[in-house]
Formats: sequence, C-alpha cells, structure tokens
Amino acid sequence: MSLVIRSAIIEDVPEILRLIRGLAEYEKLEHEVVASEDKLRRSLFGERPAAEAVLGCLEGRAVGFAVFFHNYSTFRACPGLYLEDLFVEPAHRGSGYGKALLLHLARLAVERGCERMEWSVLDWNQPAIGFYRSLGANVMDDWRICRLTGDALKDAART
Repeated sequence: MSLVIRSAIIEDVPEILRLIRGLAEYEKLEHEVVASEDKLRRSLFGERPAAEAVLGCLEGRAVGFAVFFHNYSTFRACPGLYLEDLFVEPAHRGSGYGKALLLHLARLAVERGCERMEWSVLDWNQPAIGFYRSLGANVMDDWRICRLTGDALKDAART
C-alpha cells in the first residue's frame, strides 16, 4: 500500500479530531484536549485559518496527520514553517509514513519560500528525537518554550 498525502478539507474534521485524540493518548495528555469539531472547522477552515493540515491516507483512510502554520524569522526576514503536530497511528509506525509527512512539509516550506522549519518535541520522546536527528534536525537544547494559557494569559491581557 502506498501512502497518499493530501491537504485536509473541511469534511476531514472528524478524522482530524480522531487523530488529535490519538496523539494526546500517546503523549498522555488526553485531559488537555478541548478541541471539538466546531472549533476545528472554524480554526482550520474558517474565514481566517490559523493553521493547515495534511493527512496521510491508506486506501482513503487517514492513518496520520500533520498540522502546521507559518511563523516569521526577524533575523532572516522571511517566513518559516512551524510543525505543530505530527502523528501516525501506532499500527502504522515504522512504515516510513511519519518521514513521508515530514518530508512533504519540508518540500512545502521550500516551495513557499521558507528558510526554516521548526517544531517542538517532548524531552522523554527519545524515538522521535532520534528520528528527527536522523533527518538532519538540530535539537536545540539551549532554547525553552514559554507559554501563557488560561487565567495567566487573561491576567497578562488585563495588565
């Protein structure tokens, strides 16, 4: 079977949500998923989409996905591509599908004039870290992610 990678369409929202829940289960973060089909429709396919998604499909069924958006590098004065999530169902891992999705995004980034592609990886996820390094990715140990969410974000906005 050959993996077909295609851009997600609004009718794929239930499959995207299913894959998001699969990713959350893998990362032991199911309790943090508040995404819904309605929120995905608005944020991915609404008037001003916040991100894009691609699906990796076998015989028409999604077995993996990637969600990404553009960011910007002031030092390079050009856009970049930020990979928010990459996931392949456990039964299909080791088949090259994750690599195919990542390389698809790398080609897309180059086509769109991006000079870099970035993503985050959990520090305990050694299989993913090894996979990313095998593709030439630099795991930047000297950078830390900062995040405001929930009440902290609302408090900062009011200050």
